[in-house]
Amino acid sequence: MGDSDLDYTILLPAATGLPGAQWDQEGEPVVFLLGWAGCKEKHLTKYSEIYHKQGCIVISHTAAWRTIFFAESFGLRSLRDEAKKLLDLLFDYEIEKNPIVFHVFSNGGFMLYRYIVELLRSHQRMRELHVVGTIFDSAPGNRNVFGSVKALNTILTANTNRFLRYLALAAFAVMVFILRIILYPMTRFLHENHYDAMIKDPSRWPQLYLYSRADHIISYLDVEKMVAARRYRHLPTESLDFQESEHVCHYRRYPERYSNICSKFLRDCIQRAASSAFMSDLPSY
Repeated sequence: MGDSDLDYTILLPAATGLPGAQWDQEGEPVVFLLGWAGCKEKHLTKYSEIYHKQGCIVISHTAAWRTIFFAESFGLRSLRDEAKKLLDLLFDYEIEKNPIVFHVFSNGGFMLYRYIVELLRSHQRMRELHVVGTIFDSAPGNRNVFGSVKALNTILTANTNRFLRYLALAAFAVMVFILRIILYPMTRFLHENHYDAMIKDPSRWPQLYLYSRADHIISYLDVEKMVAARRYRHLPTESLDFQESEHVCHYRRYPERYSNICSKFLRDCIQRAASSAFMSDLPSY
């Protein structure tokens, strides 16, 4: 489903509560799935089901891989418009007061999430939104040229002439190396990369990082550095190293464990938010 400007899919819960649901219709959590570069809607279906069967509203969207790999590498802010349109959906569907959880995949989803967080802080209307938690799957990575080239190669392999694919990969590698590594110290004041921008993110809602040492696209060291930075500032942060699963394959390898972890995190975030709201409503004497 989607309009002419934004492709997305939305799953609405049944009229009556589903087994496992712990909220009424006016308080249903809204879960945003932000797909990885090259991800198809069918790839996100199994993740949607984790939340939909619990009575959540699920909105899924994947930014175009050309925007992720090329526009962002040139320092363009194309994803910022997509981020705003995604948040505007909450007002279009009149669910802006519902608790919100983001489930973010790889750097493609993380780049989009970066602009969402910026809008939540800077845009007057977006400040009213009630984010209660974020899950990161195989993200974030920091200026890993080899990993980026490998990810782009995976996308191009299916439907690109071999010569053109190698030419595109070489051009992309050179571009990233020059713009995002050699020249970055001089240009970061113009457009800070997603990792450096988000390592300073002051968001106080809980975050869960799901990653693996076997991931050859996103380094586990980058993920652990982000986790450590948040914990240093005493921000609620959880993490789990799956050890052996490949990039964005944690669910495929450990479906039951993955589903249980995400479901528990969702419930904990909702309960934490409800408790905070209750405490703030208590009279002071």
